[in-house]
Amino acid sequence: MVVAGQSLAAFQSPVFDIGDFYRAAWVQAVSAIDHWFHEELYRRVAELAGQDSPGMPYQLTKFELPLEKVEEVRRGTTTLADAVSDHVRAKWANASLQNPRKISEALKLVTQENIWAKAATQINEWNYDRTAMTDQTLKRQYTAITDRRDKIAHDADLVDGDLEKRRDITDADVTDAIDWIERIARAIATVLG
Repeated sequence: MVVAGQSLAAFQSPVFDIGDFYRAAWVQAVSAIDHWFHEELYRRVAELAGQDSPGMPYQLTKFELPLEKVEEVRRGTTTLADAVSDHVRAKWANASLQNPRKISEALKLVTQENIWAKAATQINEWNYDRTAMTDQTLKRQYTAITDRRDKIAHDADLVDGDLEKRRDITDADVTDAIDWIERIARAIATVLG
């Protein structure tokens, strides 16, 4: 979408807004990381629940299963790992993982690490400590990206109080947001192992 917008920008067409290509790319990038967080959660819960390990994260050891799932395990129609995995999927499937607090809550099922602090440290290491990212600054960066996504998706990216003027957006803006999303995902994946 970004490349398409860049390619069409030279034509300055009054028929379509090049910014819409960039807005679409922004929304798709946030949707992609939301999807990735969900898939990582489901995969990692399934792996952990399938192990007979006392080293499971605390939140996973305290995860409650409905009696229906317990009965399926007792009858032998499903494994405990599958029951846990299915219930985690059911609980989190409709939850938006675009808020750092919600992401932390979900990932507590698979790690006891402070993922935002560790991810910030990882980004600093990748930058040879030329950056001073903290968990709070990383959360703010992520929240700024998801807030803009919300403005695009829910308010057509209109300037507050104006029903015709949209916020400015450039290929550089969206490329930077996409780069940050990738950087955050890679850092959290590294923390998770």
